[in-house]
Amino acid sequence: MDQPEMLFDYSSTSGSDEAAFAIALFFAFLGIFVFAFIVTYVIYAFLLSRIFKKAGIKETVAWIPFYNHWKLLELGGQQGVWAVLAIVPFVSIASWVFTYIAMYHVGLKLGKEGWFVLVAIFFPLVWFIWLGFDDSKWPKKAKTVKA
Repeated sequence: MDQPEMLFDYSSTSGSDEAAFAIALFFAFLGIFVFAFIVTYVIYAFLLSRIFKKAGIKETVAWIPFYNHWKLLELGGQQGVWAVLAIVPFVSIASWVFTYIAMYHVGLKLGKEGWFVLVAIFFPLVWFIWLGFDDSKWPKKAKTVKA
């Protein structure tokens, strides 16, 4: 009598091979995530430095984590402490509301219409590029926070 065929052949891989593959996959995804985070941060800091330059703030401030957000909030007339509170769960929602209010005021100071805040909310990269590269000038009478 013939022996029945096995549906699965477990002899080709072992548990340690699968675990090694899972670990390698995890580190590959982690590496991609870290790379994407660094690229995103560099783009954000570069564009923010262009806005800071218009406002009379040292461009290097845009490259300092949390402090750059603090200065953006202050440029928009908000309390900078919201930048630090952004890491607290649930409080971060209020922090983003104040950030969008600040972005609204920064846009107004650079001569944009009120609706322009919608670009900041839904397309923040477009907002930063637009304000960073257009020919708008920071008004002389606008209050600027020094770094």
